Amino acid sequence: MSSPHAQRFARLTELLAHWQPLWAPEPFRYRRAPWGAAFPDLEAWLLGLNEAERERLEAEPFAPSRLGDWLPVAELAGLCEVAPLPEAAGARPLPEAWATHVGGRKWAQISAFAARLAPAPAYLEWCAGKGHLGRALARRDQARVIGLEWQAPLCQAGQALAEAQGADLELHTQDVMADSAADWLTPGRQLVALHACGDLHGRLIQRAAERRLPLTLAPCCYQRTAEASYRPLSRQGEQAMAEHGLALTREQLALAVQETVTAPRQVRLSRARANAWRLGFDELQREVRGEDRYLPVPSLAYGRLPDDFAGFCRWAAAEKGLPLPSTLDSTLDWARFEAAGAARQARVERLELVRHLFRRPLELWLVLDRLLCLEEAGLAVRLGTFCERSLTPRNLLIQAE
Repeated sequence: MSSPHAQRFARLTELLAHWQPLWAPEPFRYRRAPWGAAFPDLEAWLLGLNEAERERLEAEPFAPSRLGDWLPVAELAGLCEVAPLPEAAGARPLPEAWATHVGGRKWAQISAFAARLAPAPAYLEWCAGKGHLGRALARRDQARVIGLEWQAPLCQAGQALAEAQGADLELHTQDVMADSAADWLTPGRQLVALHACGDLHGRLIQRAAERRLPLTLAPCCYQRTAEASYRPLSRQGEQAMAEHGLALTREQLALAVQETVTAPRQVRLSRARANAWRLGFDELQREVRGEDRYLPVPSLAYGRLPDDFAGFCRWAAAEKGLPLPSTLDSTLDWARFEAAGAARQARVERLELVRHLFRRPLELWLVLDRLLCLEEAGLAVRLGTFCERSLTPRNLLIQAE
């Protein structure tokens, strides 16, 4: 009989595959939603939302609204319910004094993660960075901790911190994707990884499954993979995707991690202005090129944005090798294109609410695929959250033993 995890995974596969034509296209790339003709009433309702209602649904996609008239909101909400994992017996809180040299939000995540770990004599931290998590566990449990990190400067900085704090932590420069990384995965070590990315945590799961080793993992950044199309880790994932015709590109995987903790108001305003300018440039490039097709523009840090829309367009045109003839540049109605970008930005923000509804279901589906890989190897697996969403939306935790 299939496990509850497998049953939830199967239903999520069906829903993601069925509604993919609505959640997969990025409205940013289109002047009109590709699904607009098939769902004109849904499109009209979304575009008619006032700003307060749009912000409410952006923050809480499963909140009561008319989205449920067209989409399976209630069922998706139920499928995405994941209970908090209880704190482990004997896990002492980490003293705040240990937070030195660690960012406040990162330290809070480490504290919440560590609270789900029962004391152990030895740990192996995968993708350790400076070893902040491993150092805390070494001090809390008087444990021996090995940390693997491929960037030598991070290892050196973390080792210095461990020595200064008297933590029994050894950081080793190691590419975790290399076969030699498996030499560190020996019985008696609890494997831990807090927000290891994409292929990096995928390799850890495969190694833990092969050797049936205990693992506590908070995965992240599923789109950081060498594969252009998603390859499931579990046999059930392969079967379900084939059965329902679900195919996922690397770009589509990014949807799973697009929810972020609310940024300061000034950052949000800068982000909105940058997005509106990109869309204004998109209107301009379509006219200049005579081609009604989206042209991707490289990302630019918000602090490096040009002072005005015209400057942004000149930068973007130069990046794409798009000539703006001097005669055109001098007579261009910049205000018209800037206004068009702002109008499209307002449309995009509303149409994106459909994608937001499938963001957590996709993330949970990806986590369940990883969990099922471990379950298929004979490990006992638990799934839960280790912190509130407000601390990090990447709050799903897999524990296998």
